[in-house]
Amino acid sequence: MTMTVSDQVLQRLYAWGIRRIYGYPGDGINGLMGALDRCSDRVEFIQARHEELAAFMACAHAKFTGEVGVCMATSGPGAIHLLNGLYDAKADHQPVLAIVGQQARAALGGDYQQEVDLLSLFKDVAHEYVHMATVPAQIRHLVDRAMRIARDQRTVTCLILPNDLQELKAEPDPPREHGTIHSGIGLTAKRVLPAQADLQAAADVLNAGQRVAILAGAGALHATDELIAVAETLGAGIAKALLGKMAVPDDLPFVTGSIGLLGTVPSWDLMTGCDTLLMVGSSFPYSEFLPKEGQARGVQIDADGRKLSLRYPMEINLVGDSRLTLQALLPLLQPKTDRAWRDKIEAGVRQWWQVLEQRAMNEAKPTNPQRVFWELSARLPDNAILTCDSGTSAAWYARDIKARRGMMGSLSGGLATMCPGVPYATAAKFAYPDRPVVALVGDGAMQML
Repeated sequence: MTMTVSDQVLQRLYAWGIRRIYGYPGDGINGLMGALDRCSDRVEFIQARHEELAAFMACAHAKFTGEVGVCMATSGPGAIHLLNGLYDAKADHQPVLAIVGQQARAALGGDYQQEVDLLSLFKDVAHEYVHMATVPAQIRHLVDRAMRIARDQRTVTCLILPNDLQELKAEPDPPREHGTIHSGIGLTAKRVLPAQADLQAAADVLNAGQRVAILAGAGALHATDELIAVAETLGAGIAKALLGKMAVPDDLPFVTGSIGLLGTVPSWDLMTGCDTLLMVGSSFPYSEFLPKEGQARGVQIDADGRKLSLRYPMEINLVGDSRLTLQALLPLLQPKTDRAWRDKIEAGVRQWWQVLEQRAMNEAKPTNPQRVFWELSARLPDNAILTCDSGTSAAWYARDIKARRGMMGSLSGGLATMCPGVPYATAAKFAYPDRPVVALVGDGAMQML
């Protein structure tokens, strides 16, 4: 059978490790849908009820697996519907590739039903890379580039495929004298670690502090052990940005919980009382919940140098992977013998959990929603995955659910859009079929999607 352009697109995605595409069918992607039927044993098509849900699912796939999520939609309205979910991915720095159909190449520029200028439509949400294919010879290069940029920059990319191009014969990979290669697929890797002198400068600041506060975000989700070790060494408390809720367990006595609009009293006290701030993997947007300028010396760790010193004027900025950087920093830190600051933090945390329990036990008709979250928390298996909608459900998720080691959880952080709870949960279950998944749904989500 002759390989079409659509077959080649899926072949390249499979070579990149893609095993699942979320989408909704339409005339503009008939060629791709046919190719998906032919390769259903390798790449699974998950049909969403709405294109926006498909984009949410791709975003959640990226959040829970670390892989590039892929979504697909037809031209015109279908493509437009992807945008909210794609902006969710962009706001939370998740790698997602959107594949979108378009009118036949000969029709572009005319006055045709459902025609939309897709390059203009996607140029903001996929600002790092959006490209329309025009000839079969481009395909393997365009797919590779879209995947590599999405993964390397942790961002949204978009590939537009006119529907007549999808059915054309693919341009085969050229023969190579020295065997088969795959255009560098899988060879892109980043292991960023700050220079030793910068690590020592950061350690000097942290060692000098008497009241150290740590703020952990989504970029520290894989650095649980390192965060705990640093906090134990420095006698620090750990507050968590909303997307970093699962970075460290809430059953540790020095973990103050969420910070910000949905934050806790102990996290507020931690920030207003500290003399040193260590921010790890977070671009937390609400500077009014951080120490006042001049109150605390600051050290920040982030893999993206553009995120450093955005919210607080840090003294030392370290560009690096949070786990690797904390591992390198730990031997340079001096254990603090005065535990008065830690004791104060732990007392505040104990009191706060008592307050939350009292609030949950207040009688209400028909029910006190905080009671639901409080009772659910203790019953969750250690390997549960939680997803949540925006609104009051997010507040109770942030405060009343006790994160435990082994759990995963997420919601729309930067965009705080409505309705991601169910599609996030669906994608999580596809990615981890053996794990229990709980969606915390509310605040208009059922009426909207």
